[in-house]
Amino acid sequence: MTACSPVSTPIEENLKLSIHPQQIHNNKERYQRLVGRLMYLAHTRPNLAYVLSVISQLMHSPSEKHIKVVTRVLKYLKSSPGKGILFKKGENLNIEGYTDTD
Repeated sequence: MTACSPVSTPIEENLKLSIHPQQIHNNKERYQRLVGRLMYLAHTRPNLAYVLSVISQLMHSPSEKHIKVVTRVLKYLKSSPGKGILFKKGENLNIEGYTDTD
């Protein structure tokens, strides 16, 4: 995935994912491993919470379309390195937030 082209959103707009009885199942173990690893990012990357909740519901029966969504999440992560919430160990327990609004 190091040579992939980055994307600007983690999931396509209005994408409907579902499980159909006739669908061809794809590498279930690989899908589960990737989604499991991505779930750790949900705490530091709140912008991934929605897409991770959607793709984690499909872990028992992934298809090629579902694998493409996970691949898109990886491409999105490539487009935004270093973004997210950083938790540091220290004496200070203050939470600081910044926003840029009009």
